[in-house]
Order: sequence, then structure tokens, then C-alpha cells
Amino acid sequence: MRVVFMGTPDFAVPSLRLLAERHDVTLVVTRPDAVRSRGKRLEPSPVKHAALELGLPVLETSRITDEAFARVADERPDVIAVAAYGCILPDRLLELAPLGCVNVHGSLLPRWRGAAPIQRAVLCGDERAGISIMKVVHELDAGAYCRQASVEVADKDSAQVMGELAELGAQELLLALDDIASGSVVWTEQDESLVTYAAKIDKSEMRLSPADDALTNLRRVRASVDAAPARLSVEGKGVRALAGRLADADVAQGVVRVGKGHVILGCATGALELTCVKPDGKREMDASAWAAGLRGHDLAWSEV
Repeated sequence: MRVVFMGTPDFAVPSLRLLAERHDVTLVVTRPDAVRSRGKRLEPSPVKHAALELGLPVLETSRITDEAFARVADERPDVIAVAAYGCILPDRLLELAPLGCVNVHGSLLPRWRGAAPIQRAVLCGDERAGISIMKVVHELDAGAYCRQASVEVADKDSAQVMGELAELGAQELLLALDDIASGSVVWTEQDESLVTYAAKIDKSEMRLSPADDALTNLRRVRASVDAAPARLSVEGKGVRALAGRLADADVAQGVVRVGKGHVILGCATGALELTCVKPDGKREMDASAWAAGLRGHDLAWSEV
């Protein structure tokens, strides 16, 4: 099967690699090089990096211009496969390939349509997170799906869940393409009454607060990503919380209990132990190392 693949971040790489093994990927479309780390240098997208490793031609574009559309059309794809490309696709592109345009979406649709489905699942305490192989249609993530699969969230953070779903999505995409090619595919329309939306996570949502319970604050830590980190202030100094767990400890609301290598935050209900942190202006470190440098046994913490 001739496939044009469209994707940008790490989440899309397993799908590209599996497609390249099983099908004829004639073109990879990805967003242009961008500043993706603190080095402030232009870097290729993870998908571009993987495509070049695989020896596949790459088209870099931030939107589907007339030129980009013509380039894709020249490939005469049987199907267009998408995984987190990061751009709204025009209707004419959706109608280009005889077998359609299918997307690996990171949720169990109709729950969590939108930009940040995996983070929202973690932040809201969903028991399971999943992927859906869906038709790309004009409306945002509203197409029918033909396959779904899921993983348990449990105590995993967003990066762990995203990694598992990226691999699972790649496998389900291959199975879906087999069904589409054989004509045995069954599409399920989404129940509009069950739709929820996963808006992009705002930094303000990730601020840890002593006014909230420990579980709510822990979910912020687990949902944290570089673009929207979980942060707090200890004695007026900003800190990023990278990992933590619920603590069986009696600590007053708004107090940081420091001792024996542990850093425990008193919340409105319950307590949260930080296990990995990054104080502003310093490197990432175990909370035990950070605790050794904190002066005092009971300190104050607040929103940053």
C-alpha cells in the first residue's frame, strides 16, 4: 500500500517505523525544524529525524499550502496516515487518497477530543487512557473510529502513558490499514452526548496549591510536561515538582515537612511527598538531595 505519513512529535515515531516496515511510505510530512530544547538551536522534529534514518523523503511544512498539497498528490497515495501532525488538514487533502485519511488519536473517543488528550486523562484521574484509529473529518476529532485500545494509567506520568500509547497506536494503525485494504473495516460513529474536550494545558492549571487536596496536586505532578510544568513555591523560591507520591503523614496545610531525606507537603486534605524536583536556577535532583540543603524542619509552601 502506498502511504503518505504525516506526524511531528515522539508520539508519531512508532507509527512511522511500523508503517515503513509493512508498507511503501512514499513521503513523510512533518512540521519544520524548530527550537525544541533549552539550547535555543533549531532541531528537526522527532518524525523528521526518524524519516531520515529510514531513508524516506521528507516534506516540511507548517500548513497545507497549494504547493504542499500538490507534493502529496504527486505521490498518488492509497491512504494518508496521520499521528499528531499538529495542523488542521483541508478537506481536499482528506478526500485525496482512495482509502481515505486516518489518524492515531490519543484517547478513547468520544472522550478527550482535542490537543492534549493524554495529559487530560492523567490530570483528571482517568483509570485508563487509550488510542482510537479514526477517520479525519472536517470537525475536530469527530470522525468515526474503527479500532480502540487502552492502557491502565495507575501511577504513571504523562510521558510514560504517552510512550505506551504511541507503541499501541502504531500496532492498531497497522491492523486498521489491513482491515481497510481488505474491505472488512467496521466504523463506529461517535456518540455526541459523551464528547469531552482536551484543551491545551495552561501553565496556571499546573500550579500546586495547599488549598487543594494531595491527590489533586499529585495528578498535576504526573500530568506535568516541559511546556506546562507542575510548580510550587517554598519559602518564596520557585521549584518544579518532577515526581511524587501520596504520603501517610500528618502535616499541616501549607507546611513543608523536611527530615530524613523526605520532603512532604501538607495539603488541604492529605500530604504529598516530592521525590524529584528542580529548584529554579538549579539542576534536576532527588528530593532527598534538595532536602539536605533546606534550612529548617517545617517550612512554608504556596502557589508559585
